[in-house]
This record gives sequence, C-alpha cells and structure tokens, in this order.
Amino acid sequence: MSDETEIEVEIQEPWADDDSSAEAIAEEAGEASASPALPALAEAEAKRDEYLLGWQRTQADFDNYRKRAVREQQAFAARAAERLVTKLLPVLDDLERAIDAAEQHEEAKVIEGVEMTRSALAGALASEGLEEIPAEGVFDPHVHEALLTQPAEGVDSGVIVQVIQRGYRLGDVVLRPARVIVAE
Repeated sequence: MSDETEIEVEIQEPWADDDSSAEAIAEEAGEASASPALPALAEAEAKRDEYLLGWQRTQADFDNYRKRAVREQQAFAARAAERLVTKLLPVLDDLERAIDAAEQHEEAKVIEGVEMTRSALAGALASEGLEEIPAEGVFDPHVHEALLTQPAEGVDSGVIVQVIQRGYRLGDVVLRPARVIVAE
C-alpha cells in the first residue's frame, strides 16, 4: 500500500499565448519603476513634437521665400527687358525709314536717317545708364585697351593718339574698354 499522493503542478511558459499573464507582469513592473518616468517621457515627447512642427514650419517658410524671390527676380528681369525694348522700338522704326529712303536713292535722306537712328539708339542706351568712356588724354589701363603704340611728334609718351573703338560703361562696370593707339 503505498501512500502516493498526486501533486498537481501548473507550468506556464513565457512564450505562451496567454496575454493576461504578460499584462500582469508588465503592470507589476510598471508600478514599481515606470510611474515617475511616464510624465517626464510624455513631456519630452510633447516638446519634441512642438520643436519638430516649428522646424517644419520654418523650413516651409524658407522654401516659400526662396520660390518668391526667384519669381520676383524673373519678374524684375522681364520688366527691365520690356522697358529697354520699348525704348528701342523707335530706333527700329528709324532704321526702316532709312532703308526706305535708301531704296529711293536719296543720299541726303539716307545719311540723315542713319544719323537720327544712331542718336535715338544712343539716347535710349544713355537713359538706361550707358556712358561712353572718354578716350582723350593719358592712357588708363582700367578703361582703355592699347592696341598699338606708335611714335607721335609733339605728343608725350602714354597719351592716346587715336581711338579705334569706343568704350562704354554701365554705372561703375566697364562693359567694353576703349581700344586706342598710344604714343610711345
């Protein structure tokens, strides 16, 4: 006769599908250590989200500014070109009249028409700020380009003797230096 008593043992595996035991363990662990950290974590996440939104707004504002600046530059360039072309249209008309006069072989009218056209073009460009570079007196390498040097009687060395091509500047910028011949 044996006195055997049966003992019943229940074994729970951690990988079992029973979620209630995992939740109970998490709750117990959370109550012990995570309670004070949860408000700080939530506050840090809220600040992170706030900073992220602020950064995204700033980035969007900068992108919009950049696009607006490009549009304004293009509009400004278009207006400047429009203004210049409007000033040059009368010059085109004068050239057409000069061509018509040349077809009729009236030399005086052709010369007069070409002179009118040149003065109209010079006036339109001057109104935009174009200035002719003076090519008289002493040679200045900043605004003149010496093509030749030649001996000249009665003229000091370094003085401009002849202008081959006129030079122009727009404001402070030299667009084309005056091409000159300088005395030796």
